Order: sequence, then C-alpha cells, then structure tokens
Amino acid sequence: MTDRSSVLDEVRRGMIPAHIYNDEEIFRLERERLFSRAWIFVGHESEVPQPGDYVVRRVLEDSFIVSRGEDGAVRALFNMCLHRGMQVCRAEAGNASHFRCPYHGWSYRNDGRIVGLPFHQEAYGGEAGFRRKGQTLLPAPSLDTYNGLIFISLDPAAPPLREYLGDFAFYLDFYTKQSAAGIELRGPQRWRIKANWKIGAENFAGDMYHTPQTHTSVVEIGLFREPKAEKRKDGCTYWAGNGGGTTYKLPVGTFEEKLRYVGYPDSMIANMRENWSVEQQAVVEDNAFMISAASVFPNMSFVHNWPKVEEHGDAVLPFISIRTWQPVSADETEVLSWFAVDAQAPEEFKALSYKAYLMCFGSTGMFEQDDVENWVSLTNTAAGSMARRLLLNSRMGLLEDGSHVVPRLDGTQFAGPGEAYVGYGEYNQRHLLNRWADHLEKPPADVAQVEVGGQVTG
Repeated sequence: MTDRSSVLDEVRRGMIPAHIYNDEEIFRLERERLFSRAWIFVGHESEVPQPGDYVVRRVLEDSFIVSRGEDGAVRALFNMCLHRGMQVCRAEAGNASHFRCPYHGWSYRNDGRIVGLPFHQEAYGGEAGFRRKGQTLLPAPSLDTYNGLIFISLDPAAPPLREYLGDFAFYLDFYTKQSAAGIELRGPQRWRIKANWKIGAENFAGDMYHTPQTHTSVVEIGLFREPKAEKRKDGCTYWAGNGGGTTYKLPVGTFEEKLRYVGYPDSMIANMRENWSVEQQAVVEDNAFMISAASVFPNMSFVHNWPKVEEHGDAVLPFISIRTWQPVSADETEVLSWFAVDAQAPEEFKALSYKAYLMCFGSTGMFEQDDVENWVSLTNTAAGSMARRLLLNSRMGLLEDGSHVVPRLDGTQFAGPGEAYVGYGEYNQRHLLNRWADHLEKPPADVAQVEVGGQVTG
C-alpha cells in the first residue's frame, strides 16, 4: 500500500515520488477524489451550433451526450438509458431530435426528456407503475461555459466555473477571444498513448526546459524563425488561479508589429486590439511576451505557436490547439486534440493555420512525436520497484532554503495576474501537483442516488 500522507507531503515540498506516474492505487484516488470534483472541459459551443447537434464526450468511464436542445440550450446528459442502463447514443457526433435506446426502445428528446416507453400500459400499468412524466436522462451535476468552452463537473456542489478558473480566465482570452465572434473548433483528433495523464498536463503547464533537448531537431530544420531552441529561456512562466503556462519573448515594437511578427494579419490584429483589455494588450505590447502553451487543472491544455508553412513562403503562421488528457488507466491516456481558430479570421488564414497545427501537433505532429517518446519511457520506468525508492527533484527555480533563483516579475515587468518568472523553473509543475495533492487528501463527497420512475410497493 502507498503511504498516502508521505506521498502528498513529498509532493508539496517539490520532491516527487516517481511511482505516482504509474500506480494503480494513486489512479483509484484520482478517479474517486479528483475527477469526481474538478471542472472538466468536454467541448465547445461551436461543435453543436444548431438545435439537435450533439457530440459524445467522457469523464473517465462516464459518457455524456453534449447536445443543443430545440430550445437552444446546451446540456450534458449521462449516456445511460433509465431502463437497463444501455448507452442511448452510440455515435460520436451528429444531429438528432431524439435518442432511442437500441436495447428496449426507450426514447428521449435531445433535452433528455423521456417520450417513448414501449408498452407502457401493458408492461407497467401506465403511470401507476412507472412515472414517465418528468423523467429525463441524468444531467451532468454541474455544467458551465466560458467563452464558449463547455465544462462539466460530477460534483453538484462545484464552485462556479469562473470562480474555479480564477485569474487564469485572463489568459484564456488570448486563446478564445481574439474577436467578438470567439473561436471555432475542428476535430477532435483522438488517440491513445501509453503514458500517465499527469505528464502531459505538467509539460504544457510550464516545461520550457525540455525544448532545447527534446525539440532541437524541429528548430534545426528551420521550422521556426528563432535559430535556437534555447530562446525559450527568454520567455516567462506564469501561474494564476487554477492554471498556468509559458510565453515567448517578442522583439521590440508596437502591439501591431509584435503580432505581425507572430504572423497575424492586420484584420485580426485590429480585432485583438478591440477585444483584449488594456492589461492583456500590455502583456504583449509593453512586456513583449506572447502566450504559448498552458494547462488548466486538471487535464486541459492549450498551445499557441507560429511555425513556417511551406505554402506561406518564409513567413510564419500562428495556430492554436486545445486538448485534454483523458485518463484511461494509470499507464494510458486518451488524447483529444482540437484545432481552434478565430471565427472571424480570413478563410485563407484558417486553412494555413490548420496546416501549421497538423505539422506540429496532433497524432502525427513533429512536436507530438518528440514528446510522447519521453512520456511513454517515463511511465514504463515508474512502474518498477526501484521507482518507489526515488524522489524526483521538482524544485527547479528554488534554492535550498526555498528562496527563488530569480525574482518574481513585478507589475511593471508583467501586466498579467498571478506569479511570473523569467527563465527555466518548475514553478507551474509544483502549483499543478499541489492542487493534485489537495484533491487526493480530501475524502470523496457524499452523492445522493437518483431513483428512476418513482417507488412502487406491493
């Protein structure tokens, strides 16, 4: 048995018991105490734009139909028939006014209400035996959105999503609010890797240190304008609220010049100027930082980068991707990866940005292949007995006495909320794992059972 309190104590001081990246007991606790509480990203409103549109998404083993009803409202409905528990919806996406269970034929509107129960009178004696009126597919206990991003929580007492995100919402706008129209998504691509889910979340949250080693070849072939991967150390890492990420350092220039350097056309830059707050613009214009990769606790990540695309000459072309690290087991993760782009972007930009995304990330992306090789190896090694003897040092950026190697950026150096530090450091990985430890320490919440059809005695 894992000594839970010892594991969590070590994590909080920045010394990581290596076996947490492949441990069945740890995974059981994550399922019971973390994924039963946290807000989990399951899609975007642009994926279900019309009444009847739906996608099927999961939170671990729980399947949900994320649908837009005839009333225009977006819901997340537990994908289990109220009769014998068969999955009601077997397709991944589509448009339907009703869902019909293939087992016994019970049917439901796309807002979850039951409308068809074969032989209701003969089998149940009508409403006297099974109260059909008012019955619906079980809704997700909590559902909320931010800039069109749809989140659900299995905890009916979850805090409001905006409160949960905290100051990280400031940074979400860089990815999801480049114009008043918001973003539209393409995908997701979906594949599985034999790696623990936490590794990818930590990497996207703030691991600039791996870039010069893992991704050297991507820079050497001229995919990026910067001649050396070591340029990452000139950027900063930031953590605010329930998420954090990384930035690149931009050259001297105006707001418009900096965004042109990243590859945005003037029409999109004008929209960013109009839709970003003064403080958000200052991060780019005054502080010369451009938002790059990031993670929202526990398992949602973003990436924003600007490689060269062959059809675009020698110029760079930015892309944005959203992904989730969906745990399958202690040593396997299902990755869902979406391409995201401003809905008002020129069509030519959308097409080239999508090519840039496919080249770098997604199941065949060059960065993706580099990263997964490391993550699979780490997960395999963490399964052995020797890993239980090893405490990995995750204190980069700290001296022995706990003071910082470099000072935190002040308000004149970084206009965004939270803590920001220039250079290499594992500040964000520590923040993320401290939240992980807090969840694993709490006992599971009591959840009331839902009775279907009323109780009939006799």
